[in-house]
Amino acid sequence: MSVVSYEKDGRIARIALNRPEVMNAINDELPVQLAEAVARADSDTDIHVMVLSGNGTAFCAGYDLTFYAEGNGSGEVTQPMPWDPIKDYSFMWRNTQHFMSLWRAMKPVICKVHGFAVAGGSDIALCADLTIMSEDAQIGYMPARVWGCPTTAMWVYRLGAEKAKRMLFTGDKITGREAADLGLVLKAVPADQLDDAVEEMAARMATVPINQLAMQKMVINQAIEQTGMQQTQRLATIFDGITRHSPEGINFKKRSEEVGWRQAVAERDEGTWDWTANEELPKRNR
Repeated sequence: MSVVSYEKDGRIARIALNRPEVMNAINDELPVQLAEAVARADSDTDIHVMVLSGNGTAFCAGYDLTFYAEGNGSGEVTQPMPWDPIKDYSFMWRNTQHFMSLWRAMKPVICKVHGFAVAGGSDIALCADLTIMSEDAQIGYMPARVWGCPTTAMWVYRLGAEKAKRMLFTGDKITGREAADLGLVLKAVPADQLDDAVEEMAARMATVPINQLAMQKMVINQAIEQTGMQQTQRLATIFDGITRHSPEGINFKKRSEEVGWRQAVAERDEGTWDWTANEELPKRNR
């Protein structure tokens, strides 16, 4: 079954992450199929705007840690030592470029976030042109605490340096309401109004000629890209691999294999585990 669904609805292409049984967690296939769906919409002369969403209870819960952290995964991002950084970089750079297909598409993309857009799921949501969240949804990049670096670097481009540091120095999750107040996303609305808010925006944009939409997007994106976005993303992708194969990253992987990724993630996010010593952190230091 396709892990990304596609539907043409008049001038709107509806793209949905489709692994609802695991809150649309990212596996090897999802980034590839996402980019294929975006390319399909971009090449369709009837489509003016894309709406990206997630099926089930969440937009995207990040990378599938049952696959990548608890088990051996594909060997691409969870390699045994000695680690091959170029193999790791090649895999993650491809994923980053698949996510960035949302940014590079000529036509605008609206991302609708409910439930969670966390870890790698936040990378996807923040590559869209406009992101609209339900007020009670949560977004964050918790692997900034250990075992990850956001490869798209969209946090800094949306928030600026200080607010991006506030998020990535803590790995905190924030609500859609807080994300809108920070300027991370366009807006947040009550959960029961999310569909209507996205549909209203998509319908309004769909009345604009495709060439006009494309030119405005290209000009705005160029203003960001000329600051060195691709170089920043390359560094972030390299660092992402290093975080997973640092002493702390390897200890996180071992802990996930020992107790399951849910407990390992809870220890990481709550700050109760010393990943350098690989032992429980004394309460006075939490």
